[in-house]
Amino acid sequence: MALIGIFSVASWLYFCYTFIMKTAISIPDNLFNEAESTARQLGLARSQLYVRAIKEFIEQHNKDRVMEKLNAVYSHETIVDDVSDAGIESLRKATQDDSW
Repeated sequence: MALIGIFSVASWLYFCYTFIMKTAISIPDNLFNEAESTARQLGLARSQLYVRAIKEFIEQHNKDRVMEKLNAVYSHETIVDDVSDAGIESLRKATQDDSW
């Protein structure tokens, strides 16, 4: 029975270890101290603060990339104007003999 209990704990630990990735990073001491202080003020564990910060950074970066793509699409005004002018001109030709 004890062996089953140990196996269950070992399986659970393996699952947790592989499910939640740990990593080591190097940051300047002053940034580390500010992060520690901020985590305490927010009532968060240090790792929770880092997770939130990374998520927010990624979300903002993704928004910036979307904005860049939209700007690139909509910055081609001459192409849009050419298409609009072509559409208006063909409409004029198609309706020139119509009586209103």
